[in-house]
Amino acid sequence: MKIIGLNASPRGKESNTLKLVQAVLAGAKEEGAEINLLDLYNFDINYCTACGTCYSTGECTIIDDFSDLFDRIMNVEGIVLGAPNYIDSVPAPLKALFDRMADAIHCQMLTGKFGCSVCTAGGSGEQEVAGYMNKVLTTLGATVVGGIGVAIGWNPEALRLAEKEAHELGKKLVRSIRGEHTYPEQDEIHLQRREYFCQLVKNNKDRFAHEYDWFVGMGWMK
Repeated sequence: MKIIGLNASPRGKESNTLKLVQAVLAGAKEEGAEINLLDLYNFDINYCTACGTCYSTGECTIIDDFSDLFDRIMNVEGIVLGAPNYIDSVPAPLKALFDRMADAIHCQMLTGKFGCSVCTAGGSGEQEVAGYMNKVLTTLGATVVGGIGVAIGWNPEALRLAEKEAHELGKKLVRSIRGEHTYPEQDEIHLQRREYFCQLVKNNKDRFAHEYDWFVGMGWMK
């Protein structure tokens, strides 16, 4: 079982968000998972131009590190997202990654994968940003097992407590992948979303040729 952690903090080894991501991965490793930690600031991810080529061919016209990073995401069972709160949202590299995954959203390419998110903030907004990242995972088809947000400015000790919680979240992530935890409400949401995109792709099959073939290949096209 493989788990990938994506840290979207520009502070490198000094990042408090990194400590939370590492704690989640440590918990996952303790449960037997193979872990891999990536710093998004080490990748070149340019902005989506909304050309629509990915819908028709499955390929992106932009030459950068996105394809390699996306392949790594597709090659794991679990995903951990980590970001600090930057004005009630995530830092630019993570948002750029999200925006480049429009084809993956249409095709629900993270179906069958599980994920969670962690966020640090100085004073507020940490829960909302963690929730936003988890919503993106859900939109991509992944099942979310939990999230952690911690505001450190009011209480520096809060980070240490959050790391313990993050460690347990990592264990839960692996156990969820194993099927020890079930999420029937999310399963229903995924089914409804898949049917929605199936109809969207079917209605645009001439423009979304790659996506139509994807749905047919997955046995989802009705």
